[in-house]
Amino acid sequence: MRRAATVSRLPRRTQEERSAATRGRLLDATLSCLSELGYARTTTTEIAERAGVSRGAQLHHFPTKAELVTTAVEHLFEKRTEEFRKAFATLPAGIDRSAAAVDLLWSMVSGPTFHAWLELVVAARTDPELRKTVAAIGKRFGENIDRTYRELFPRAPAASPFFDLAPMFTFGLLQGLALDQMSGEEDGKILMVIGLLKGLAAMVFPEGNISRRAHPDG
Repeated sequence: MRRAATVSRLPRRTQEERSAATRGRLLDATLSCLSELGYARTTTTEIAERAGVSRGAQLHHFPTKAELVTTAVEHLFEKRTEEFRKAFATLPAGIDRSAAAVDLLWSMVSGPTFHAWLELVVAARTDPELRKTVAAIGKRFGENIDRTYRELFPRAPAASPFFDLAPMFTFGLLQGLALDQMSGEEDGKILMVIGLLKGLAAMVFPEGNISRRAHPDG
């Protein structure tokens, strides 16, 4: 009796909270499907089953497969970008910031996030409607990354002429390495290329590259 009384006093979730929880389960299920099954084999029925929601609830939140998968990937991009910013903000004192940034970015593009994005990009190549949405997501993500980069690495008066191209160059190289990894390239060679990238980054950011917390008076 006491337990029942305790349970009855627990606050009930609002409709908005229940709706947000349902959307979250659908987005998570979509990403797992894209990563495990690929875009072609990902169906809204499979997504609803994995999310534990009815087909009616799935259709209410996301009427089409394209809307569901693109929303899921964009949601993940935003989440990973925020995680990157938080991780970068807590780097230990005295660490090489550009090398740490490369490591953090590699963790973002070498796993399920990139796999899900790649599935969408490949599918969009032959789907004009999907291609428009994917292009828009890619543009917003690129702008967000560029903005974050400039906040983390303010442009110095004597900045390298390659300063503005650093985000595009870094992502292009790391995504290429992620493809090589998926096709079976040896991890040792991939790590060697990443090491070379860190060396290039140190050349682009020769000054102020060490965490400021290592220099309290600086």
